Amino acid sequence: MASFVISIAALRRNAAILRETADAAGCRIVLALKGFSCWKAFPYIREYLDGCCASGLWEALLARDYFGKHVVTYSPAYQEDEIRQLCEFTHHLDFNSLSQWFRFREIVMAHPRFISGELHCGLRVNPECSTGHTPLYDPCVPGSRLGITADQLEGVDLSGLSGLHFHTLCEQNSDDLEKTLAAVDEKFGHLLRSPQFSYLNMGGGHWITKPFYDRERLIRLVKETREKYGVEVWLEPGEAGAIHTGVLRSEVIDVFESAGHKLAILDISATAHMPDVLEMPYRPEVFLVEPGSADFSPQESPPSPAVTLPGESYHVALEDGPHLYRLGGPTCLAGDVTGDFAFRRPLKVGDILVFDDMAHYTMVKTTIFNGVPHPSIVLQHEDGRLETIREFGYADFRDRLS
Repeated sequence: MASFVISIAALRRNAAILRETADAAGCRIVLALKGFSCWKAFPYIREYLDGCCASGLWEALLARDYFGKHVVTYSPAYQEDEIRQLCEFTHHLDFNSLSQWFRFREIVMAHPRFISGELHCGLRVNPECSTGHTPLYDPCVPGSRLGITADQLEGVDLSGLSGLHFHTLCEQNSDDLEKTLAAVDEKFGHLLRSPQFSYLNMGGGHWITKPFYDRERLIRLVKETREKYGVEVWLEPGEAGAIHTGVLRSEVIDVFESAGHKLAILDISATAHMPDVLEMPYRPEVFLVEPGSADFSPQESPPSPAVTLPGESYHVALEDGPHLYRLGGPTCLAGDVTGDFAFRRPLKVGDILVFDDMAHYTMVKTTIFNGVPHPSIVLQHEDGRLETIREFGYADFRDRLS
């Protein structure tokens, strides 16, 4: 049966890098649950992080109940009952628009936790500085619904607010953060220099745990920001916490040809289980699993997935070759295709394929569209032991809409 397998050791490795970077920069760092919210893994990374970033009430409740540290909450819009619940436990409550802030300001400012200073409120701003390459993930496009532009804040009474929040990056290096901070200073620097504002949230999208990421530049930028404005700086990476920590294991359930193309149908679906493959879009790395030791020479250093199991060897698929297959899912959606991949030998029913780097923005987005069985969720402990923490069955499909 298909399964997501998450490595505790890899999660710890990422969390340690995040902690080391935050300590060097003198900032606070939280896990963005929109990217990774497998709460049974929280006990293994809690010690490294300052808390969680939530995108709304339910994620905030998850952070409160299972992470137990600082909760930073931002949503494009809140309902009144959500605001009343969030005021009871979140520490930062950031608003997306002035209309939302003005609507709920009296409720928030009358709450005992706000009066005591335990609850702080901020605004998400839009520096109108696009540095990304995928419009779907760019909150700075004209007419964006995310964040307040500088012209909207002119002459507005901002009493009760103590923070600004921007989130403009997606899978980017710290050079793009530097460009963004220049735009933030130009448009909102006068606010940050005011004694009224005590924190700046730089959002997520920082690829801090990637080998090529320039962490020294990030540390310098955070230090400069703290000194320039006298504010506390927060970072909320999601992907950086879970990148290269998990895989999606799948099985070939049919092989056939159509119009000169070889096709392999798997028991996992791009649209249901790996939606970012279609939305981003991007091409995942795929491995063919073979039993026994790998037949590589000692001089070779073959790639391997984030999670490996004893008694298996892994052969990475290429973009072209004699054994080229189009990998598709078992749904009725014609476009439920992961891509074309070439393997070292012909595929057969029962082969195991491993899709690498499937811990972030996968489990949080999966569906049971078409009644396709959902992959189980498995933790690989540091001693190699596998623990299945969730299996799904027909009842999960049946009860979802009942």
